[in-house]
Amino acid sequence: MKIGFVIDDTLDSTDGVQQYVLTVGKWMSNQGHEVHYIAGQTARKDINNIHSLSKNIKVTFNKNRLSVPLSASKSAIRKVLNSENFDVLHVQVPYSPLMSGKVINNSSEHTAIIGTFHILPFSKKEILATKLLSRVVKKTNNKFMKFIAVSAPAQEFAKSAFGINSVVIPNPVKLTSVTDKRMQAKTKIIEMVYLGRLVQRKGPVQLLKAFSYMRSKLNVGNVNLTLYGEGPLKGELKNLTTYFNLEDRVNLAGFLDEKDKTHVLSKADIAVFPSIGGESFGIVLTEAMAAGAGVVLGGDNPGYRSVLEDSTTLFNPNNTEAFARCLARYVGDPKLIRTTHNNQAKLLSKFDIDIVGPQIEKLYVSEIAKLNNNTDNT
Repeated sequence: MKIGFVIDDTLDSTDGVQQYVLTVGKWMSNQGHEVHYIAGQTARKDINNIHSLSKNIKVTFNKNRLSVPLSASKSAIRKVLNSENFDVLHVQVPYSPLMSGKVINNSSEHTAIIGTFHILPFSKKEILATKLLSRVVKKTNNKFMKFIAVSAPAQEFAKSAFGINSVVIPNPVKLTSVTDKRMQAKTKIIEMVYLGRLVQRKGPVQLLKAFSYMRSKLNVGNVNLTLYGEGPLKGELKNLTTYFNLEDRVNLAGFLDEKDKTHVLSKADIAVFPSIGGESFGIVLTEAMAAGAGVVLGGDNPGYRSVLEDSTTLFNPNNTEAFARCLARYVGDPKLIRTTHNNQAKLLSKFDIDIVGPQIEKLYVSEIAKLNNNTDNT
């Protein structure tokens, strides 16, 4: 098959949608399929067959930074589509009518169009904006043969906001073999790691407050916290670190290169992701589990709950005391970390790209067959 993954955003960043596209795309390529990426403004040269078809501008939506396309050239789009003659176009949803919408409208009747719905709104403002977008792209949506949702919460929102019926196939992760040396020394300092943008929605300020509460009020001190990431809250986090007198325990480590992510997460006794909402899935959770983190804890939002499932590993980031007690429970009990680690390892199989990939491939084949049957009957 010749497959075109369509994404309005850039492929230069490593956010969840980009990771989905590249993980599935690489797996499809390894199966012998020819894979192309039809993307917004992208400069990277380390991936084959990227067609960058628009200029993009950076915006904030759903408390997240992303880039959206300006109007893409129809002639450039047609040139790519006519040249490549794709069997499948796999579009990331929601999408812009200014780029992906034009790709869909100019696609061949012999191309199966599949969509993956990725988002869950953070607030009523995002719900309203998404519903307005659904009206704009309503006609274009009729050209899709099948929709995937990355989680049950995303599936529910796709139905309520877009009127889309979808099948749930989760975000995939590439599993790696990691040697677990975490519990060799029972008395060692527990290493807690946060990885993500330093923005309100991801909850790093709530994490720092809970960490301080845990040490000062719950007398749990044998632990360090490292926060990897950049963002507008970095200055506030530095000030809070000083205010709480945590300079010897908290490290604002800055940007973490993608190639170093697995190593860092594999060394974490506790990987904590206190997102306060707007998560449709939680690919960073599966990445941390796959890397071999001791235990993975997350903010109790629908997307993260769909991944972690166990309520004891979830917490309300805005309840400082409850959040701190959740952290303290694991810091003070290495055996609990080990038991939870083993339980979370069992969850991973359903997110493995070698399990998820064939499901998506099967869907492609099925929809192409339907398309060919319809063509033969006309």
